[in-house]
Amino acid sequence: MFRTFMQRFQQWMIGRNGNDALNLFLLIMYVLVSFLGSLTRFYILNSLAFLCLIFCIFRMFSKNTSQRYKENVKFLTWWNKIKGKCSIWVKRGKEHKTHSYFTCKSCGQTIRVPKGKGKICITCPKCKNEFIKKT
Repeated sequence: MFRTFMQRFQQWMIGRNGNDALNLFLLIMYVLVSFLGSLTRFYILNSLAFLCLIFCIFRMFSKNTSQRYKENVKFLTWWNKIKGKCSIWVKRGKEHKTHSYFTCKSCGQTIRVPKGKGKICITCPKCKNEFIKKT
C-alpha cells in the first residue's frame, strides 16, 4: 500500500517544480520566524511565518517551472552576494590575531599584511601606490 502511494505521488509530481534553494530558505525562515513569534508573543510574526510556508508550498507544487526557475536564480544571485561578504568577514575574524587588513586609498584594494612588524611601507599590488602603516 505504501509503495503504491509513493508511486502515485511521484507520478503526480512529474512536471512540478519540487524543492529548490529558495524553498529551503523559505522553510528555514518559516521555522525561525515562527519560533521568534512564539517567544515574543508577537502574533504578526506567526502570520508572516505562515505566509512563508504557504508561498513555499505554492512554489513546490507549481507547474510553471520556468517562472519558479527565474525566481530561484534571482534568489541565488542575492544569496551568493551575502554569502560572499559573510565568508570574507569570517576569514578576517579567524586571522585577526596574525594579520591586519588595510585599504588602498587610491584604488580601494584590500591588502592583507602580517601583524607585529611595526611601521612598514605597503605597496598596493593593483595600482602600485605606496603608503606607510603600523601593523
